Parts: sequence; C-alpha cells; structure tokens
Amino acid sequence: MDRRVLFATLILLAGGATGVGVALFAFVGVDDATTEATVVWESEPAAGDDGSGAVIATVDGDPLLLRPAVENGSRVVTATVAGTDETPWTVPVSGPDAERGGGDGTGGGDGDAGGNDSDGAGGDPLAVSGLTAGTLGGDPVVALTTAAGELVVLDAADGTERFAVDLGGPAGLRPTIGDLTGDGSREVAAVTTDGGVRVLDGEGDPVAEASLSGEISRRPLIVEPDAEAGERGGLAVLTTAGSPATVHMLDASGGTRWTTEPSVNPLSWNAADSRDGPVLALGGASGTIETVEASDGSDRYEVKLQDRPIAVGDADPGRVYVGGSGSVWAVDLLDGEVVWKQQYGASTRVNEPRMADVDGNGERAPVVLNRAGGVLAMTQSGEVIARGDAGDVVAYGGPLFADVTGDGGDEVIVVADDGTAIAVDT
Repeated sequence: MDRRVLFATLILLAGGATGVGVALFAFVGVDDATTEATVVWESEPAAGDDGSGAVIATVDGDPLLLRPAVENGSRVVTATVAGTDETPWTVPVSGPDAERGGGDGTGGGDGDAGGNDSDGAGGDPLAVSGLTAGTLGGDPVVALTTAAGELVVLDAADGTERFAVDLGGPAGLRPTIGDLTGDGSREVAAVTTDGGVRVLDGEGDPVAEASLSGEISRRPLIVEPDAEAGERGGLAVLTTAGSPATVHMLDASGGTRWTTEPSVNPLSWNAADSRDGPVLALGGASGTIETVEASDGSDRYEVKLQDRPIAVGDADPGRVYVGGSGSVWAVDLLDGEVVWKQQYGASTRVNEPRMADVDGNGERAPVVLNRAGGVLAMTQSGEVIARGDAGDVVAYGGPLFADVTGDGGDEVIVVADDGTAIAVDT
C-alpha cells in the first residue's frame, strides 16, 4: 500500500494575547506500509535514575551508554558499550551528600534534572542531575551536578575525574557544554537553583560567574557565536523572577546582555539556529511555543499547538521539532508556520523529539519516543520511516542513538524508568 499523506488546514486560535494566526500544514498519516521496528538489544537495569539522565558518548569509535545509577547504596556513573554486555567502567560520584546522605528526590522527566531514589533521609545516595556528554580540550567527557552544589566532570574514556568544583549553592540541574567565547575551545556552564551561574574552561578554571534574582529550575543553554555572520553568542538562563519567568542572556564574562519575560510558562526550552539568526524556543505549559531572538531578547512569534504541555526538542537550521500529547510538530523557526503535524500514540505524551540518521543515508531527521515506549522515526518532511515500541516500559526521556548493529544507521536507544536500555532497529 502506498504511503497515505493527508493534507489539512489547521486554524490555530490562541486568543488575543498570543497573536496566533492561521497556519497551513501537511498532516502526515501513518499507514500499513510503515516498517515495524524491532528490538535488537537490551541491557541490565541501572537503578537510581528514572531513565531521563542517560546519555551516549563516543569514545574511540565506540558508543558508550552512560547512566547515573545507585550501586550498594552509593551514587555512581556507569558506562556500557551500547549493544553489548561490556561495562568498561563504573565510578562513584563523590560530594558532600556522599557521606551525609541527602538529595531532593525529584525526577527529571523534562530532561533537566535526573531522577533518583533519594528522599533526603540520612544515608540515602547522592542526588545528581542528568548527565551531559560533550568534549573539553578535544577529549570526550560527561558532566553532572549534585543536589548539594558540586559540578563534576569525568573523562568518558575511563571515568577518571577531570575536575570537581563547588558551585556555591544547591544544584542538581543538568549542565551544558559549548563554545561560549568563540575561541574554538569549549566550556562547561552550570547553575544553582538559587540563581548562581558558573562557567569553567576545560581544565576547571573559572571563566565567568553571575548571581541572578529568582530560582532556576531548567538547564542553561549556550548559544555559540558566529563571527562570520556577526552574531554574538551567550549563555541563556531561565529564572522564576518575572511573570511567569525571566530569560537572562549573559555574555562571556557573566554580564547581562538583556533580559525578557516570555509570555508562556516554559516547561522546556532549547537554542536553535534559523535563517535569520539564532533563537531560543520555549515550550509552554498551555501548549504554546514561543521563540525569542538570541540577539536582543525580542519576541519572534508564538504559536498555539494544543492545550496541553509541549516539549521542545532538537532543531535543524530551518525548523524545531516539538512533542505533545499524541502529536509531533515541525515548526518553522523563521515565521512560526506549522510545516507538518504527525499524530502518534493516541493521547500518550511524546517526549522531546531528537534527530538522528536512522537509515544511514547521511540525513538527520526527527525521531520521537513517547511515555509508553512507542518509537516513531520520520523524514524531515514528516513521513514515517518506521514505528515500533520497546515493550512494556515507561520512558521519561527523549530517544538516544547508537549504531549497535553495524549497518551504518543509528538504532534508537530507549532508556526505561528502571534504567534498562533497549535498542530498537528501525
């Protein structure tokens, strides 16, 4: 049967405050010709995280699945070669909580703070954020923060501690890694929940710091500068100051370039490039996506997608991909046009979409994972490549990717709420 593509006109009415108009988009239907994805690998569980804290890091060509976990009552980070039973290293995470217990027991369903089994009682394992993979000084690393306020950076190759820094306040939010200064070297930025901001270089030496009003409950975002285009970079930080929040754009020394109060109550956000410069895309609790110019904080557009919370995911230079209750959208970054909408999984919540090359053709395209473990791989035009599921699981994070079969395409890695990783071949 030929793939069915249905076209429809969606009238987006969000009230006078949002200024949302009419958008024409392609509604792409899932049909019987869609390839069914299959499970090709399953790991052992890794207790101590709700599954949203895991990442993939590539070390010497091998994809390593890195998970925050609890072993024998202690917090650890464990590395597993994706697609195998090989565990090259497991290392304890030290910190103030490691001896006295503690933590806030909060999970990280939005991908910011990693879940854990700590409830704050004495003797509980150290509470940590979700992990961030990247490179510092050309070396693959993994970074996290502890609830007690320490930034820890490990070498992904063997788990040795590269550096650990006291942030000066409670943390537990996922850090970010990127080239903030535009000098070709990457930095790591971390925040504390009480408004502290720290930026450090690849050796752990301070680059910038700031203290902002309000609380911070989302990870910071590095907007990398583009000297050729005349675009300045910065560090975006979201605080609870303002109504309903305030976005602060800091420069490379920690000074404030601009602040703005978005219209939406942001539950998720991401930085993205567009044809007219970088933007910050915010996903609201009421189903509205809002984009803010990274250059000056002005509002570019708001688009009402549905009446339930949405999760902003990855972007390519032209559009950002958004997950909601039973739906996925591709939204044009320039003008807010809904390019296409794909419905999947009835009303099950779709986690933040991510991009990968699942068929090995060299083109990255969106892949989504919903809370029930359902996987949907699409082309950039929204047509479905494959669908399937990871079994009877609950998944709180977005999909991860690794080529575990050696066929040149990425398999989708689903990490369940008990830490079990399942590779789905699309």
